[in-house]
Amino acid sequence: MKIVLIHGQNHKGSSYHIGRMLADKLSGEVTEFFLPKDLNHFCAGCYGCIEDESRCPFYAEKSRIMEAVEQAELLIFTTPTYCMRASAPMKSFLDMTFTYWMIHKPRECMFEKRAVIISTAAGAGAKKATEDIAAALCYWGVPQIKKYGIAVQAMNWAGVSDAKKAKIEKDIGKLADKLSRGGKPNVGIKTKMLFFAMRMMQKNNWGSGENEKKYWQDKGWLDKKRPWK
Repeated sequence: MKIVLIHGQNHKGSSYHIGRMLADKLSGEVTEFFLPKDLNHFCAGCYGCIEDESRCPFYAEKSRIMEAVEQAELLIFTTPTYCMRASAPMKSFLDMTFTYWMIHKPRECMFEKRAVIISTAAGAGAKKATEDIAAALCYWGVPQIKKYGIAVQAMNWAGVSDAKKAKIEKDIGKLADKLSRGGKPNVGIKTKMLFFAMRMMQKNNWGSGENEKKYWQDKGWLDKKRPWK
């Protein structure tokens, strides 16, 4: 199994350790990225990527991550909870992948992936932080997304109690077992409904221009072909 880990922080805190725990329980090839170290930019809003992905001023760094993402079978996102939400570097990364969203130029490979989103907080907000990332991945077309948000009552992994670590270990063990038996995920009704809504928008010229519509036409999605078939 090819696994990509994307961490929404440079330091190796509680979220990082839980993400690594999951990856280590699964047999496979693991590639890791740390934000902002591996992509220290914000989307410039230039829309260059709408016409040509390589026109993004940060294309070299972004494409290095996204090439690994496209090749992976399982995506693991980890983020600390900052102010009840995902970290700013994680949000910035997701902003810079907006052409992957179904309304723009979705990739067929995303409809075959599974993803896990992990967030920790000293107190409240971890579940909300996972929802930020899950929403983006849903629009990428990822059909199976698991979320794990937990309050660790600590500022770092060393400070997490033994009882809390035992609970996390048990939870992650169960999740790893499910992922090991998972196989190729089924594309469910929610993903299909989103796709057909975006397809209707493209057919009615409500996308971002002719370049996008041509992308959909070339894929055959405005006819009978579908990215999950």
